[in-house]
Amino acid sequence: MPESIQNRKARHEYEVLDTVEAGLVLRGTEVKSVRQGLANFRDSYADLRNGELFLVNLHIAPYDHGNRHNAETTRPRKLLLHKAEIRKLAQRKDEKGLTLVPLSLYLKRGLVKVQLALARGRKQHDKRDAIKQRDIERELRREGRKR
Repeated sequence: MPESIQNRKARHEYEVLDTVEAGLVLRGTEVKSVRQGLANFRDSYADLRNGELFLVNLHIAPYDHGNRHNAETTRPRKLLLHKAEIRKLAQRKDEKGLTLVPLSLYLKRGLVKVQLALARGRKQHDKRDAIKQRDIERELRREGRKR
């Protein structure tokens, strides 16, 4: 069982401003697929519909030992948050250029949770700067270990 499933591209593509933990409504064998690490965040995001948050485009592969009751792989999945949290996120999301992006999917006391980030998209030059900074920090850590 993987500790968590990470959205590796999210921190590269977006500048994370705030994070929140939300529950995820799953059907049938989807939890077993998540336990096996069979989820993919490619192009997924959270969307506000009728006062509820949904995780869109999260791909959870069908459970290999499942039956015909396996759920659709990329269906919108409801996120479980308090109304006040949803309202707060909706207000902040309305600011220019902000979006809700999933960072990771993990199990907590047997329940599937998703870590959402309120994020702003990065420009190409910002991505290059982030890569340079990460490389510099990596070199400094290497130098520190050699001493």
